[in-house]
Amino acid sequence: MNTAAIPVIAIDGPSASGKGTVAARVAQALGFHYLDSGALYRALANAAGRAGIALDDEPGLVALAQRLDLRFEGGEIYLDGVPAGDAIRSEEAGRAASRIATLPAVRQALLERQRAFRRPPGLVTDGRDMGTVVFPDARLKVYLEASVEERAHRRYKQLIEKGIDANLQQILQDLRERDARDANRAAAPLQRAADARLLDTTCMSIEEAVQTVLQWFGEGLPQ
Repeated sequence: MNTAAIPVIAIDGPSASGKGTVAARVAQALGFHYLDSGALYRALANAAGRAGIALDDEPGLVALAQRLDLRFEGGEIYLDGVPAGDAIRSEEAGRAASRIATLPAVRQALLERQRAFRRPPGLVTDGRDMGTVVFPDARLKVYLEASVEERAHRRYKQLIEKGIDANLQQILQDLRERDARDANRAAAPLQRAADARLLDTTCMSIEEAVQTVLQWFGEGLPQ
């Protein structure tokens, strides 16, 4: 099969910008597959912790990534056949994922696993290098952003609603540090692809963002 003919919508952006929610809803609206690339790194970090592998042990992490049993099914993420749930959605998991994402060999080990999600009728994926590295031929590339203050408020609200204790100032500091780490890493740094459309959601609802992406995708379809 010529996978290049399978349409991809790649949505990149900083942490807590809302790209995951937008991507999932766009995929649902189109009947496309969905890949949460960040979940791969979070799951790998979680598995490393359970296996006693240090987050700076690049060879150990690569070996683990190559045998990692991970699948997306029905909106849930399964790790070794068990729903990963909130274990990979915590702030600690996010910080760990951000650390291992700076390791070039780890990113390379997960590259083909991400590309394997490209199946008919199409794929919507979100991350930090989906449009620049993983799917450079994506039919639509979106760089979704929001102010760091707005992103901190969103993350805080999300955690509180889940009954998880959270400190707004700590979240704000963590996001600033993660932004700097993602933008300055040597391997696939967070950056807007030259042909990506910018979507600032600071003053925009999730539904408005979803409709904007769907409109942009529709504009690019053959008439």
